[in-house]
Amino acid sequence: MTQTPVLAIVLAAGKGTRMKSDTPKVMHALAGAPLLVHVLSAAKAASVEEICVVVGPGMDEVAGVARGLDPGLPVFVQREQRGTADAVKAAQDAFAGFAGSVIILYGDTPLLRPETIGTLRAALAEGADLVVIGFETEDPTGYGRLLLDECGTLIGIREEKDASAEERAIKLCNSGIMGFGGKTLTDLLARIGNANAKGEFYLTDAVALARAGGLDTRMLRGEADEVLGVNSRAELAQAEAAMQARLRDKVMAEGATLVAPETVFLSHDTKIGRDVIIEPNVFFGPGVVVEDGATIHSFCHFVDAHIGPNAEVGPYARLRPGAELGPNTKVGNFVEIKKSQLAEGAKVNHLTYIGDTSIGARANIGAGTITCNYDGVAKHRTEIGAGAFIGSNSSLVAPVKIGEGAYVGSGSVISKDVTPDALALTRAPQEERPGWAARFRKRQTRK
Repeated sequence: MTQTPVLAIVLAAGKGTRMKSDTPKVMHALAGAPLLVHVLSAAKAASVEEICVVVGPGMDEVAGVARGLDPGLPVFVQREQRGTADAVKAAQDAFAGFAGSVIILYGDTPLLRPETIGTLRAALAEGADLVVIGFETEDPTGYGRLLLDECGTLIGIREEKDASAEERAIKLCNSGIMGFGGKTLTDLLARIGNANAKGEFYLTDAVALARAGGLDTRMLRGEADEVLGVNSRAELAQAEAAMQARLRDKVMAEGATLVAPETVFLSHDTKIGRDVIIEPNVFFGPGVVVEDGATIHSFCHFVDAHIGPNAEVGPYARLRPGAELGPNTKVGNFVEIKKSQLAEGAKVNHLTYIGDTSIGARANIGAGTITCNYDGVAKHRTEIGAGAFIGSNSSLVAPVKIGEGAYVGSGSVISKDVTPDALALTRAPQEERPGWAARFRKRQTRK
């Protein structure tokens, strides 16, 4: 069946009053990305041809996030919050001349799957004039109820504040996600009024108007977890748990081992290769790639980092933005790496900070080494050549270059370049005074 083009209107004007936050609701993060990003990504993954977003006044940050995914994405402003139908009207320039179907999505439903959007657009392509995604829940409080006739056909949606006691007992609820075929949306919007308890223009009234006009209205059942709307911090935590479970399942299905999945936290864009082993209590922030065969030990924290094939990291390692570990590298316990590259086989095993540095193949960095990259004003680079050996408790004061095969003696402060295969050390000569300790203790006991 040939599907008609689809325009998705994503409503994102909510202030998030129940979140008790100055941040717009759709900007709160889920798995490392704003709620809105998840919805826009789902629409793109469902091959929706055109997308636009409706925001509230002053929500430049929300508009910026939307356009960050697609610079040409239209953003419309709902000047006053007068209901969902009014929010959709704010985007009328997008759908007035659109030759296709229109679906309404919400920026606070981040768990929506592309497959569900595909099912919705398929129903519209089959000839439905109006389609609503519904779900069942044991606690329908706060949701509009879906009204069906004796044949199971959708005949209306009743908002909770306007529902009778009998209607409030219905457990089949409205997710808010709707689809309109052809010019149906334009025609119905013109007839929606605000004669209700809140004095708002409800998009849900479109169902009863469509039925009265003899149009084909349908209800598709969705999963309650998938269409969860995030309106509070508790619901945000609930959505995070659901998203993490989904991401973990995907990673394991693609060939990675999570020793204790419930303790591993992934980002929306985390990429994990095959035969990767991830031990308990590991956090992946945005922008992390782990290639095949790597081992991640417990208690590590990664953001915007690339871990090469067969690398070994941790335990207790931190990779900050720009960390790039090559094949067969080793980063051990209590090591922090920022904006640095480790070539194949390089090792940084213990208690070390590496920042703004390139480390050559098979170089070994001893315990307690610090690259002193910041002079209080600017950052400077350190270059460590292939096969170099940096002794424990050394400080490399950038900008500085350590040549290939060079040795730096333990406890040294290196502020000048070291030539290849040289030994550099800055320790003072060791002095020994025989018997001093015994004499010292004797004096102390006399006091």
